[in-house]
Amino acid sequence: MKKIFILTGEPSGDKLASTVISKLKSQNPNIEYLCVGGNHLKKLGINSIFNLSEITYLGFTSIILNIFKIRKKINQTVNEIIKFNPDILFSVDSPDFTMRVAEKVKKINKNIKTIHYVAPQVWIWRKNRVKKIKKFIDHIILLFDFEKKYFDEENIKNTFVGHPLIENHNNTIIENIIPKDKKIISIFPGSRKSETDVLLPILINFIKLMNKKHDGYYFYFHATDENKDLIFSLIKKLNIENVDVVSEENIKAKILSNSIFAVSKSGTISLQICSSNIPSIIIYKLSFINFMIFKMLVNVKFANIINIINNREVIPELLQNECNADEIYRSVIYLLKNPELIKEQLSDCSKTLEGIRSKTSSSEEACLVLRNYLS
Repeated sequence: MKKIFILTGEPSGDKLASTVISKLKSQNPNIEYLCVGGNHLKKLGINSIFNLSEITYLGFTSIILNIFKIRKKINQTVNEIIKFNPDILFSVDSPDFTMRVAEKVKKINKNIKTIHYVAPQVWIWRKNRVKKIKKFIDHIILLFDFEKKYFDEENIKNTFVGHPLIENHNNTIIENIIPKDKKIISIFPGSRKSETDVLLPILINFIKLMNKKHDGYYFYFHATDENKDLIFSLIKKLNIENVDVVSEENIKAKILSNSIFAVSKSGTISLQICSSNIPSIIIYKLSFINFMIFKMLVNVKFANIINIINNREVIPELLQNECNADEIYRSVIYLLKNPELIKEQLSDCSKTLEGIRSKTSSSEEACLVLRNYLS
């Protein structure tokens, strides 16, 4: 029986991995799996060697403060992978964790094929990392076509598959839970607890401002299974009536498609928002030290992938000091009062997505890469 070890480092990677593995399991049930994963892989019946929350850290300072814990988890993971002796180590995103593991595994056992899904953003920083990757990654699966040139230059095997977040196959019926007399605004506070801790108070204050001046809106927080209880408990404590929390993927997608606007933390979730043809703004906030380190290292002007691809602000970004309840309120209301600006944003986003969309299915093409290495 063939074996695959799936290695993720945060909830978004767990979700991406599950879209591929669910396809592979249906096509070939005779594969044994083990993972470092979360609830999405768990729902597929795949055991994780430890809880994903134990390695989900955000920001340079939090990594430094937890460096010994992370190193211990890297070594523990390497030992478990070597013991499991898989045919494939399938690592997904979170390169600062997953690629360190892959590098160590490859040094110990060269026969394990290493396939990485979601290329590290070498086009933002650390372009020299590509040369290092060549030594221990056998194949890299790309979400964006423009990334190919960086890996082709080093003759690293790669496959562009598109991004699964811009594929829409949701037929869930949720009319009974959507308020009929309210306009829906979807809010995405992030998947990591450290993101949620920073952004949630700001977003709650934004909702309070909206409720103070307008009474026609209903707000949905799009949560992960890991952070839904935290968000829900805060909302319940504040007794805000026109707010709810959703974590089930199909319901989240359906609510988004019924929204008039979205406020989202910076990240790949913005692709799903654009694919659903919903106008949005992007928010993000790091500690001062992390932000200064980030500014020194990055090679791009923008935080959001749509803006990076276009090299201009297609979707408004409110970062750092601008990431506050007042600025979010002003930006949202300004766009809602100017439908021509919303129309322009949606048109630009649609054109951008066409350039990065997979010809078939992202998960299907990624699955094909795995199957080829198993044969």
